[in-house]
Amino acid sequence: MTIQYRETIKDLLTRIDIHQKYGGRDIDSWMLDLLRPSKKTRILDVGCGAGKQCFLYHEYCGGDVDIVGGDVSQELLAKARSENTARGNPVELMELDFNKTIPFTEGEFDLVSCCFAIYYAEDMPFTIREMHRVVKPGGRLFVTGPMPANKALFYEVIQEASGKTIPPMPGSSRFSTGIVGAMRENFASVDLEIFENPLTFTTVDPFVEYTRASLAEDRKIWTSLFDGHDEFESLMKKIRDVAAKRLERGGPLVMTKVVGGAIGHKRAS
Repeated sequence: MTIQYRETIKDLLTRIDIHQKYGGRDIDSWMLDLLRPSKKTRILDVGCGAGKQCFLYHEYCGGDVDIVGGDVSQELLAKARSENTARGNPVELMELDFNKTIPFTEGEFDLVSCCFAIYYAEDMPFTIREMHRVVKPGGRLFVTGPMPANKALFYEVIQEASGKTIPPMPGSSRFSTGIVGAMRENFASVDLEIFENPLTFTTVDPFVEYTRASLAEDRKIWTSLFDGHDEFESLMKKIRDVAAKRLERGGPLVMTKVVGGAIGHKRAS
């Protein structure tokens, strides 16, 4: 399965910023509470992006932990390396493509994580098997992604504005089925935890900014809704109008992020 959609760096950072400003809950605290990574262990974060998860692990463990972060994006790795240098280089960073063999020997890591990226894998069973291979016996794999109920308001507004069916999303259409299913085929047990974070918008501008960051013109995934810059801008105007009417009619716009966190436990030897 070839996934042509990729989050652009600018839009990804815009979405993260809006989550932090308008969300009611902290997903970082939720993940750390679930995992409670231990000191003196070895952690691999696959699809590490700008390194956020790696630095969270390092801070949580007080620096007494061995962390490797890998990503296929040179632009994101450059951001991660810059931040890593500013922090005194506590994390090992490398180029890593989870569509290829992970360049580590069997059982090297106590914890492998892949946060908001796993659903872009071209061959999910292969990628999950590779992650399982590099986890130590008794170790864990942690992956996150959107559930089918994620961002219901977002899709409702877009559908009302466009009058068209929303195309399948790579994350929510794969996470609770193909991804968790592949984990259950490889790991001794899998726990699925759910995180809900309501984003509350009292004005229309941040909601529209979030939507624009999700529908940028070069997104392969949304081509059934618009063709070219002019149609894109026309759709954005309709989205603003629909959102503004909903806000006027019903008060603050509440868009709830619904995220799944799957923890695979590898059988102890």
